[in-house]
Parts: sequence; C-alpha cells; structure tokens
Amino acid sequence: MARHDSEQRAGRSAEIAAGQATARRWQWFHRLGSPPGFYRASGRWLPWLAVAAALLLGVGSVWGLLYAPPDARQGNSFRIIYIHVPVSFLALAGYYVMAAAGAVHLIWRMKLADMVMTAAAPLGAALTFVALFTGAVWGKPTWGTYWVWDARITSMLVLLFLYLGVVALRQAFSSREAAGRACAVLALVGTVNIPIIYKSVDWWYSLHQSATIRLTGAPSMHPDMFKPLLVMILGLYVFYALVLVLNTRAEILARERRAAWVRELAAGGNQS
Repeated sequence: MARHDSEQRAGRSAEIAAGQATARRWQWFHRLGSPPGFYRASGRWLPWLAVAAALLLGVGSVWGLLYAPPDARQGNSFRIIYIHVPVSFLALAGYYVMAAAGAVHLIWRMKLADMVMTAAAPLGAALTFVALFTGAVWGKPTWGTYWVWDARITSMLVLLFLYLGVVALRQAFSSREAAGRACAVLALVGTVNIPIIYKSVDWWYSLHQSATIRLTGAPSMHPDMFKPLLVMILGLYVFYALVLVLNTRAEILARERRAAWVRELAAGGNQS
C-alpha cells in the first residue's frame, strides 16, 4: 500500500513538473511574440548572425568566384550562379515568410506578425530584383539576350510585383489594421505563384535551365562547384535573417515610439 501511494505521488510530481515546463515554454513564446520581448531577445542574436553571415558569405564567394573550376560550356560566366541562385532561393523563401506572418496576423491579430510582414516585403522585393538582374546579366552570354519572356522569368517578375504590391498596399490605407489585413490577404493569395516559379521549367518549354538543386535527386553540378554554392546559400539565409531582424526592430521602434519601454531605451535604459 505504501509503495502504491509512493508511486502515485511520484506520478503526480512528474505531471506537475511537466506542466510547469510546458507553462514556461509558453511564457517564453508569449514574451518573444510581444514587440518589446522580441526587441530585447533579438538584440542578443544580432552579433552572432552578423559574424556567421560574414564568414559564410566571405568563404563562399571566394571559394566559388576564385577556386571553383570553370564550366565546360559557359566558362567563367557561370560563376554568377553563386549570387543568382542563392538570391533566387531567398526571394521565394522570403515570400513564404511574409505570407506566414500575414496568416498569423489574420488569425491571432499579433502585432509582431504584422511588423514582420511589413519588414519582409521590401527585403523580398530587393532580393527578387537582384535575382532578375543577375539572371539578365547571365542570360546575355548564355542566350545572347538579356531578357526572354519565358515562364520562369515571367513568374519571377510577377513575384516582384507581388512584393511591391504589398509595400504599396501598406501605404494606401490610413488605418494600420486595415492595411495589415489587406496586405496579409494579398500575400496569402500570391503564394500560388511560388510553386509555379519552381515548376515552370518542367511544365513549359523554356530557355531557362532546369533546377540545379532538387530535393528528390542529386544536384546537376560537379561537387567542386556545388559545395561553394551550398555555402553561399546558407550564408544568404543567415544574411536574410539578420536583415529581417534589423528591419523588424526598426518597425517596432517606429510603431512603439510612444511606449514607455521605448522612451526608457531612448533615455539609455537597459533594453538591448
């Protein structure tokens, strides 16, 4: 009997401890989801993100631009792949980030999610523009022209317009809440363009080369060319995270400038 009671007490203690651990995790997520909580926490991430991005991009660019072997057909002109492909990846992934933030804002009315969506839109537009520009520069020696209206390039241009549409729609409303809802709806509707971009070279005849990296197969590049590309992709992802955090922090300060914690920060308080 005593043994049974001891086992019951041990079981209750384990349940209480598990419940307390879950509550602490939810409290951490709740704090991180608030503008001041995110601002304080993200201040500690910035140095690590900056160092990691600088190292990865530095190693990847030197490795790819100087030491990777030239392509058998394109020669050294192929090296623009070390900018074009990572930036194109981030343009697509960044749209999902923006759309996911918009969905969270629509469903749970989180202010921070709307701020992230606002911060992600111009960053995504810049990445898409760089992807289109580097693609045009690469297209001239490869295709003999800077631009062709093939499916991949046209759908990427649509992506640029979607990003710019979110930026413009934000400015079209006097109500911040109405602007947030409208931008979130546009961002979610625009997600249908992402799989079109990815599969366009498979669905339609196109001058554009097929995907270099596939989840279901081996890459179409020699390992000596592929490895620095992976480093560049990882570096661009870290760089994207760094810039997104910086943009979000700036948006937080702009919207919360009248809050007491921001005034304390401006006065030299310990808010990181």
